[in-house]
Amino acid sequence: MTTAEIEKYQEILGNVSKIIAKARDMEREHATELGEVHPLYERSAVNLVHYLAFRSFNIDKLQRQLRLQGLPSLTSIETHVMRSLINLENILKRLIGEEEITPTQGTISLKKSEKIIRQHNTLLFGYKSKKRDTRIMVTLPNTAATDFKLVNKLVALGMNCARINCAHDDADSWDQMIRNVRMASEKNKRNVKIAMDLAGPKLRTGAMIPGPKVTHIRPRKDDWGRVIQAAQVWIAPPEVLPKDEDDADAIIPVRPSLFKKINRGNIISFRDSRGKKGRIVIDRREENGFWGLCRDSVYLETGTELTLHKVKQSGEEIDRVGEMIPKEQYIRVFSGDTLILHRDPRPGEEAKYDHEGGLLTPAHISSTLPEIFDNVRAGEPIFFDDGKIEGTIGSVSEEEIHVKILHAKDRGTKLKADKGINLPNSALNVSGLTMKDKSDLDFVAQHADAINYSFVNSAQDVSQLYDELDQRSAEVGIILKIETQRAFANLPAILLEAMRRYPVGVMIARGDLAIETGWKNFATIQQEIMRICRAAHLPDVWATQVLESLAKKGTPSRAEITDAAMAQQASCVMLNKGVYIHKAVKMLDKILRRMQNFQDKSAVVLPKLEKADRLELSHEAFDVL
Repeated sequence: MTTAEIEKYQEILGNVSKIIAKARDMEREHATELGEVHPLYERSAVNLVHYLAFRSFNIDKLQRQLRLQGLPSLTSIETHVMRSLINLENILKRLIGEEEITPTQGTISLKKSEKIIRQHNTLLFGYKSKKRDTRIMVTLPNTAATDFKLVNKLVALGMNCARINCAHDDADSWDQMIRNVRMASEKNKRNVKIAMDLAGPKLRTGAMIPGPKVTHIRPRKDDWGRVIQAAQVWIAPPEVLPKDEDDADAIIPVRPSLFKKINRGNIISFRDSRGKKGRIVIDRREENGFWGLCRDSVYLETGTELTLHKVKQSGEEIDRVGEMIPKEQYIRVFSGDTLILHRDPRPGEEAKYDHEGGLLTPAHISSTLPEIFDNVRAGEPIFFDDGKIEGTIGSVSEEEIHVKILHAKDRGTKLKADKGINLPNSALNVSGLTMKDKSDLDFVAQHADAINYSFVNSAQDVSQLYDELDQRSAEVGIILKIETQRAFANLPAILLEAMRRYPVGVMIARGDLAIETGWKNFATIQQEIMRICRAAHLPDVWATQVLESLAKKGTPSRAEITDAAMAQQASCVMLNKGVYIHKAVKMLDKILRRMQNFQDKSAVVLPKLEKADRLELSHEAFDVL
């Protein structure tokens, strides 16, 4: 070995030794926090601190040096940091002729860390499927309360964990959903876990001024204006809705007295709000309502007279359309516009102009969290509706925030009620628990296996949840939803606080998080969160818009397939509800099983290519049924 080579190894050894020393120092510095974690997390918490010490150096430069010398490059050491560093230190010592070797006793090994992570996964998400390690979490639709066949199918197809969102429905519905999941689990001999989301303080746009109580029924037409598909019209008593409202082109409420006289094949005729004749042919019954077919383009409003034909008792029956839901209104905003966000809850309105097109009053709308008015500052960015509208805060008063719209579609972007508002750079003093959350906890703490905790921004938010659970003497798993820039910045402190209890996991809430951190930054931040979770040996959930098009429309996009494949890096993948959710579960199961042959979480796997020695490529051996 040349003198130059020895000097290079000595330089690398010095850098590795500095990292080890820093890791030991940080372990002593944070001894208090480490001493408060649950006994089952003691070694995991220490490993997390060691990993943070490791990442406090310019590791990319060290890795390049190691690769150039053909040495281990420390690429995937998250789960066993100190063992990897000491092993590398000992290799370097051997190379330069030193005999004193650092012992590795007391450090966690790769094999041991993998065992710990498997145990944590099982407690939060249930046992792994027969041929798949990554779990699948499915958001249950409200129909899961009454449709056991749907729940049973999801379990049979591979659902490991059922998610119930407390922002929707009520305790009676949640209870029935859980009963169906438990029955389906028993029937399929599975251990499907229940995770329930606390809604958290949702920052959204307020109500809009109600529109007219009218609906436009529009059949599908070809380019020549000929009807090629009749509109699907749901007809039922008020408050009775179809299983999936997206299936209905229109919903017509009628009085129970008229509904009882409707039969398949009947015809309902009317004159619409313009006096145009129209008719609906009753096609079929579905539980407590009827589906009708309409081939006319018509406008029906509250009070429109309806004539039911082919009624056995009288030949025809006359009644009127019941109270319809007001047509949803919206504000159309353009780049350069001013939008006023106001504290008081009065309904929002579009901008008003004079006869010459001059602006009289800007568009305005309220927010669901008036507390933000005390925290935001001029110049901070603001986003609406999943980032579709981008603006900057121009001025702030006690009652109003004036927003300058920076980005919208050329023809304007619609802003409706109940759309998300994101303030990524604002120091919002908003707690993770609302009064509704505390009320819901009474049910959730008794029935859920895990709580998905929304809007976690600090260690104090975790403490608040634990205090509430202590008051209820509840022992339940916690999954922390990381969905803000602030939560990402505080993640290590959040995890150390959370690890005082067992078990704990993390959900990467990619929808809000992408907006909060910026689209161009999100991919790297998502990967960073998964690395930190692996360092703490905590399960992570890859959530939001996984196979979204497949679940809702029945056909996936190419980008969705790639995203689902990359999701195999996580411990669990979450699917949102949709008409075709069963197809999404089936597809995701196949994708994850196939990806296991090529990727072991963060590590690349290189399986044997059967025909590589003949200069051919084949993946037939990895096909899944």
